[in-house]
Amino acid sequence: MSPDRATITAYLTILSGSAGRLVISLVYFLIVANTLTLGAFGIFATASATGVILSRLLAFGFVSPVYRVATVKPRLLGSYLAGFAALSFASLPLIALAGWAVYALLFAGKVAPLPFALIVLAEVIGWRLVELVAIVNNGMRRFGRAAQLVILGSGLRTLAAIGFWLHGQATLESWALAYLGATLLSAAIALLAYLPRVRLRLRTALYPRRMADAVTAGAADILFYVQAELDKLLMLALAGERVAGLYAIAMRVIDLTAMPVRSFNQMFVQKIMADRGIAAGIGRRALIEIAIATVSVAGLVAILVLLALFPRALGGNVAQAAYLFLPMLLVPAFRNLVEYHAELLYARERTGTRILLLCAIAALKAGLMSWVMARHGADEAWAIWMNLVFGLIYLLSAALTYPLLRRDRRRARA
Repeated sequence: MSPDRATITAYLTILSGSAGRLVISLVYFLIVANTLTLGAFGIFATASATGVILSRLLAFGFVSPVYRVATVKPRLLGSYLAGFAALSFASLPLIALAGWAVYALLFAGKVAPLPFALIVLAEVIGWRLVELVAIVNNGMRRFGRAAQLVILGSGLRTLAAIGFWLHGQATLESWALAYLGATLLSAAIALLAYLPRVRLRLRTALYPRRMADAVTAGAADILFYVQAELDKLLMLALAGERVAGLYAIAMRVIDLTAMPVRSFNQMFVQKIMADRGIAAGIGRRALIEIAIATVSVAGLVAILVLLALFPRALGGNVAQAAYLFLPMLLVPAFRNLVEYHAELLYARERTGTRILLLCAIAALKAGLMSWVMARHGADEAWAIWMNLVFGLIYLLSAALTYPLLRRDRRRARA
């Protein structure tokens, strides 16, 4: 990416949205994490992760064609949004069936069906529609509006968390209701005030040609979130609600370090899609990876410094999980770099390869984490082993991603 003024301005606009969301999300996270018990927060985090995964089934992945059209052919946006709406209704029975299966497998006996369903519904219908509208605005390079929407959505969830805290009923059921209300309100505002004004026209002849891209991109998206959220689900299954709560807090703090990286990824992906290739050589790619790793680790170090000076600055439950942060110091770097690799493959439309990579990552993560927890779960030494788990996942991701990109580059030169 050339460091011209327009590019820098666009990145700073996206980053401002990420920074605003970072601050608001931090407040939201601290209220919820410290109001619920550790066990209840573990259930909420894993149920929310399940909802995020299931939300990728909405419209059978047709978000990907919508984003590509918004980026390169915005005049067709109305037709593609109409297709997304029709496919969304068609996909709801599949989502309900998948949600029931996951509940029966992992959550039965740990949480009642109603709060689980409310949390999943909030992610599938509420937050996914907010993401869709933000994606459309970003595709059309309306970065300011997308940033406003993201901040607004995070702000409404934070207000719901404050109301939940003030209400004094610190149960998972009451929080699930508040969470659903906030996300549905965010979705309504997104659709009414932030979706570009287009004429919705259902043109069935357009969609069959794009369904292969939609389904494969949707499958890759599901697999990406499966491998990203699998560790939380494994912790719940292998170690119980309390350890799952501690781990979810640690990973939520680590996830906050990814926001500036995701802003860069978004700009970089659009650049690759527009130029139909990657101009960067090996040296430049190495510098990008070093920068991502440095920013990621620096974010966690800043939190460690804060907690060293003020141990309870982030609340009692976060203070209980703080002993995990230093042993897991390298996890943010490896985790964010794997996400960067997946975005590179998406930008080059290497969806099949991306699916294979994510399947391999999910299998490796499941095997490594099961091995670690079986041997070190009781003594809590598992935290330092997470660096090895995510480090090996990073090496696998890099080994599969970069040779393919080099072949693409050689073909472009030929």
